[in-house]
Amino acid sequence: MTPALAVRGLGKTFGGGRSLLGRPKPAVHAVRDVSFAVAPGETLGIVGESGCGKSTLARMLVGLLAPSEGSIEIEGKDLSDQTGDPVAFGRLIQYVFQDPISSLNPRKTVRQILEAPLIHLLGLDAAARKARIAELFEAVNLRKEFLERYPHEFSGGQAQRIGIARALAASPRILVLDEPVSALDVSVQAQVLNLLAELREAFDLTYLFISHDLAVVEAVSDRVAVLYFGRVVEMGQAEKIFTAPRHPYTGLLARSAPLIGRPLLRTEAAAAELPDPLNPPPGCAFAARCGRAQDDCRGGPPPLTQLSTDHETACLHPLN
Repeated sequence: MTPALAVRGLGKTFGGGRSLLGRPKPAVHAVRDVSFAVAPGETLGIVGESGCGKSTLARMLVGLLAPSEGSIEIEGKDLSDQTGDPVAFGRLIQYVFQDPISSLNPRKTVRQILEAPLIHLLGLDAAARKARIAELFEAVNLRKEFLERYPHEFSGGQAQRIGIARALAASPRILVLDEPVSALDVSVQAQVLNLLAELREAFDLTYLFISHDLAVVEAVSDRVAVLYFGRVVEMGQAEKIFTAPRHPYTGLLARSAPLIGRPLLRTEAAAAELPDPLNPPPGCAFAARCGRAQDDCRGGPPPLTQLSTDHETACLHPLN
């Protein structure tokens, strides 16, 4: 079966090169050598601390950033050389943003916001646009009188439903959901998550779900990829990866997640810092924070190794 999305050796470097005076400029490797495949209809969760490269990866997948290296294939079509063409990406993959209000143009009505992808990506006429917008509003459970209102007139949950409708307008095959419920109240989060589950079934969608909330990721995802310092350090089935982690960083994330009735994990502030992106360590980026680190961990970045048919980890000394 052809994957819905296949990423091979994807990387993104900001800066680098030389200045006008010939001096080398500092380079930040935000994403490094990321490879994975997502099956049609699957939800892949992506987790990691702030600064680990999640949003940079997401922006490359939807064509908002050009990758420095590697390839992006959607349904077998290589789009790596079409990053500057928003139409090529927009018809296949769309983005749902974290902040629902600021992601919508405050000067446009909801109807105008939803018409934009229908005009520029699909070229629909007025009658076809009206029919498609009615279908989208019904799918996300919004009333048609909302179409003439502006984004500031809506609650966060309503605005996120509009953002989801906009992402679905061009009938994409894949949605990249970047913290889609983190700005919402807990009760509204559940409504939006249930809606996303219904839409995945109704429109046969594939999701990449990015979030800091491990409980949400575990609940909605089929598999989970854990990012640390721009690299995938572990990937496996959602129901196992946090209950039986193999990479020490994944174990740290699982223990650090707040749970009712359990005290927060206390760590030293120095041990919680990410490495300096302008001076990355030569070996495993997590070695300075890892109690299992040995000399071989500092020799070079550990490769992502298959531990079982559905579990991979980039660790030379994985957890038992």
